[in-house]
Amino acid sequence: MNATDKLNFLISDKNLAAELRNIAEKVLREERITFEEGVLLYEKGELGYLGVLANYIREKRHGDRTFFNRNFHIEPTNVCVYDCKFCSYSRLIKQRAEGWEMDVDGMMDIVKKYDHEPVTEVHITGGVVPKQNLEFYADFFRRCKAHRPELHIKGLTPVEYYYIFKKAKLSHYEGLKYLQSCGLDSMPGGGAEIFHPEIREQIAHDKCTAEQWLDIHEQAHRLGMHTNATMLYGHIEQFWHRVDHMERLRQLQDKTGGFQTFIPLKFRNKENQMSHIPEVSVVEDLRNYAIARIYMDNFDHIKAYWAMISRDTAQLSLAFGVDDIDGTLDDTTKIYSMAGAEEQKPGMTTQEVVELIKNVGRHPIERDTLYNVVTDYQDYIFDNSPQKKSYYALPVVNP
Repeated sequence: MNATDKLNFLISDKNLAAELRNIAEKVLREERITFEEGVLLYEKGELGYLGVLANYIREKRHGDRTFFNRNFHIEPTNVCVYDCKFCSYSRLIKQRAEGWEMDVDGMMDIVKKYDHEPVTEVHITGGVVPKQNLEFYADFFRRCKAHRPELHIKGLTPVEYYYIFKKAKLSHYEGLKYLQSCGLDSMPGGGAEIFHPEIREQIAHDKCTAEQWLDIHEQAHRLGMHTNATMLYGHIEQFWHRVDHMERLRQLQDKTGGFQTFIPLKFRNKENQMSHIPEVSVVEDLRNYAIARIYMDNFDHIKAYWAMISRDTAQLSLAFGVDDIDGTLDDTTKIYSMAGAEEQKPGMTTQEVVELIKNVGRHPIERDTLYNVVTDYQDYIFDNSPQKKSYYALPVVNP
């Protein structure tokens, strides 16, 4: 039974509540669901029901194709002026001896490590410190592009940009335009957390507001940049806060069309100020992915970070609306592992990513950052000679 047949069978089920049947019929007709219906899905949508709807949308848009890229991260510092309660990664300025702060040469050393590797993207994000200012990043972007022009720079979130541009006395548009001229290609989606102020004030009171976050993405879209968006779920928020968050993103996407991917991020409770809050179950993870796919009708892609939720859950998510599992990473990010994610050394070879996708009957596609196809791995035969696998240990002062 294909995805369409499953949806029609669901709609014909006489035991299905009328309000849930109405949502399923809207999905079949490709009609937008309302805010209230989004909340209803969280309150009453069972996993099997949500999976049928989300997988129908996923397969109608992408078939079995599942995307990944060959990427690596640079995290310039884990020292930060902000005090986010959920963060296991950052160290406040007064704790900077426990963290790391890289210079541009150190960042370029990481870039050069991949000179002979077929990576297509460098993803840059980390803490916020005064010395890593506008010219710090302008210098790095220029040097990175001069060294490897084809490498796509996906750099920094509105949390970093708001601080940097305010210090430089530039508008969001002016600051982004300048950094774009230096080599910035696109923006990741971090720092969104939960937009509603009654939650944001409790978990991240001193970082940029929802309005500032959204405006920085809007200005990036005005400049022709593509960006991503995230949502941190599974902590003190209620279901309607999640829908409110997605609604604000959906409205901006209606206006600009500049978002590519929506990425739900699971709250992990290891060694942070919210460690007393239990993590949500895998079932709730899958429900959340599915509802995101149903609600975010104007986003092309829904991504699951395998490094945050585990390889097994990432495989499961591909039946609940997810069509992207991020990249190879090569153990270059500490954000998830320090928060207690299952993957403590997050890195996979391309063959491992391809096999992970194929093992659940999906079609692996290596993409670049803008979702252009790099390699179709559906019928690709790997050379099974021993593969070189290398890791780069991020510098940590006084570990």
